[in-house]
Amino acid sequence: MDIFLVRHTTPKIDSELCYGQSDVGLADSFEAEWLSFRSKIAHLESPLVFSSPLQRCFKLAQKAVTHFDFSEQFIDDRLMELNFGDWELKAWRDIPQGLVGEWTDEHVKQAPPNGESFVELHERAKAFLYDLAKHQNNQQALVFTHAGVIRALVTEALKVPLREASGVEVNYGSVTQIALDAGVTRLEFVNR
Repeated sequence: MDIFLVRHTTPKIDSELCYGQSDVGLADSFEAEWLSFRSKIAHLESPLVFSSPLQRCFKLAQKAVTHFDFSEQFIDDRLMELNFGDWELKAWRDIPQGLVGEWTDEHVKQAPPNGESFVELHERAKAFLYDLAKHQNNQQALVFTHAGVIRALVTEALKVPLREASGVEVNYGSVTQIALDAGVTRLEFVNR
């Protein structure tokens, strides 16, 4: 089964804000980004389409479904970005630097206050991946999600420690491909 992971296009929010699971819209550049993006998935034939419920993913998924006449998309909460809890929509500079430093050093296991750790994000992303493989026989899947989920699934495919995930570049509007074959997960490409 080939799984194409798509990161949403540029969100309409100040890059200095921590926004994780906050439901922010898309930047005014959405249409131009769509024109650049669509050729990356034009080769797909009737994929199953899944999306994070957050509008920055859902709107791109909707545009793809309409443009390519794909089947309707399925919403799955497990595809949401990391929950930053009390830090959501706060400027990084306004979060006590000691707390940010502690979290940065141990973000894999430590969660922001009332948020989730990267281990927790990885577990829900992995559950989505294996449920998908279990219930969908060899059909292509197109998954609209966030950088954190894509990084978690890349580490799963490569079987590397989660702390390595932050080294994986995932641009807005990029596609990463993972293949699941007889229980084996392979990384085909990242960030195209």
